[in-house]
Amino acid sequence: MQMQSNNRPNVIVFFTDQQRWDSTGVHGNPLGLTPNFDRMAKEGTHLYHTFTCQPVCGPARSCLQTGKYATATGCYRNSIPLPKGSKTLAHYFREAGYRTGYIGKWHLAADEPVPEEQRGGYEDWLAANLLEFSSDAYDLVMYNNDNEEVKLPGYRVDAQTDAAIRYIDQNRHRPFFLFLSYIEPHHQNHLDNYPAPDGYESTYTGKWMPPDLAALGGTAHQHLGGYYGMIKRLDEAFGRLQDALKSLKLTDNTIILFTSDHGCHFKTRNSEYKRSCHESSIRVPAALTGAMFQGGGEIRELVSLIDLPPTLLDAAGIPVPETMQGRSVLPLLKGLKEGWQQEVYVQISESQVGRAIRTGRWKYSVLAPDKNGWKDAGSDTYTEEFLYDLHADPHELTNLIGLEAYADVTRDLRSRLIARMTAAGEDAPRIEPAPSRKSGQRLVSIEEARVKL
Repeated sequence: MQMQSNNRPNVIVFFTDQQRWDSTGVHGNPLGLTPNFDRMAKEGTHLYHTFTCQPVCGPARSCLQTGKYATATGCYRNSIPLPKGSKTLAHYFREAGYRTGYIGKWHLAADEPVPEEQRGGYEDWLAANLLEFSSDAYDLVMYNNDNEEVKLPGYRVDAQTDAAIRYIDQNRHRPFFLFLSYIEPHHQNHLDNYPAPDGYESTYTGKWMPPDLAALGGTAHQHLGGYYGMIKRLDEAFGRLQDALKSLKLTDNTIILFTSDHGCHFKTRNSEYKRSCHESSIRVPAALTGAMFQGGGEIRELVSLIDLPPTLLDAAGIPVPETMQGRSVLPLLKGLKEGWQQEVYVQISESQVGRAIRTGRWKYSVLAPDKNGWKDAGSDTYTEEFLYDLHADPHELTNLIGLEAYADVTRDLRSRLIARMTAAGEDAPRIEPAPSRKSGQRLVSIEEARVKL
């Protein structure tokens, strides 16, 4: 029996930071880190192939809040606040009569604490713009509606979850939209470390390692135990949130989206943890439960972070604005797959000015070698950088770009990438093909070529 006076579904976004898709049991992780997420994915709707459209914190958040690509929001890199007048999920839900709340990391403002006009339209606020700097694992500090400092006790994940459960309880008699944004399992910046709860890191250190990390190393041997420990605690918190909904008799009428902003490659693909085209950087866990998503099964079509805002609005019966650049996944639940995208599009910034597409089989990526990833949002000229056959090489260990045997594939992918760029509102660029090489001929990296020049 529902306690609300109407049957409009509540909506909760359980948003983690820097979580790889293969940290979950439904994607093959054998360590039992995510039993609550796994159960949700099996009983609800599992978006098996979900990818970020921008593997950087701030830009990804701008995409998820607005339903637009990062170059369209203007937040193509970190430290660019959401432009004044931007319509977010909070605005659409408020207009539909929902109470809106935000708890956790924001990363879309210019100031800390975040002034009301920079909160994206959320009414109830308990957050920090840069939670990784305002807090530590056992020292959670956020700011309330009046920008008063609020220090909550406990491990950061638990303290934040407690606040979310209180919010749900206080708003159980009216429809609400709650965006719950964790910093975990992102590294603690000032320590370059992954601080799990006491005792959790040692439990998972030296255990199973994803094949790409086993092959490439990076900092995985140092950090994976803590990273897994953080994910374990997140999943326990997710279970507590579900328990709270059940006790309040809100389960059936509450839609939950669980996803992340991007993955983590542990300094194997560049000098830090993300900002690359590789699966470890762009593929994320994603599942929905509640209302029409219960029993939705496993969706194998390619889904982008940009598709999730229209999905949430559609599920709540709110018209999806034409300005949103993604598509609702609800037709996929009904088996209506005609016209669904055959590739997802990714914009990469900060470490480079890059663009990529990921199809069911191929990964194709280009970069602008003469552009600065911090200063430049895009380029009119790109150079081919990566081509991977994900069927033969799912861990992306062999770069095929420039090989004569793949010239036709590369040509097709080049055309498809340009089409996706223009559809996202970018100008059609010139993409310079990689130097042709025969099978067995070593690929010279762009860095090596620069040195030779």
